[in-house]
Amino acid sequence: MKKGVHPDNYRPVVFQDLNDNSTIITRSTVATEETLTVDGVEYPLVKVHISSSSHPFFTGEEGRARGQVYCQAQKS
Repeated sequence: MKKGVHPDNYRPVVFQDLNDNSTIITRSTVATEETLTVDGVEYPLVKVHISSSSHPFFTGEEGRARGQVYCQAQKS
């Protein structure tokens, strides 16, 4: 990696999805006070309300929900 391209606080961070408690470790400059230990290593923690692990578009639930609404509308 080129020197001087990224800020000094560019470091591994854990993003935790609050819907399903899944975690993603990636690099970020986000400021946070909380930490989480994963596999014996303590990382800064960022809590998110939705991520690709719980969003209906990525989980496939979106199509089913639309189909259920459509079917209920047709029965009326």
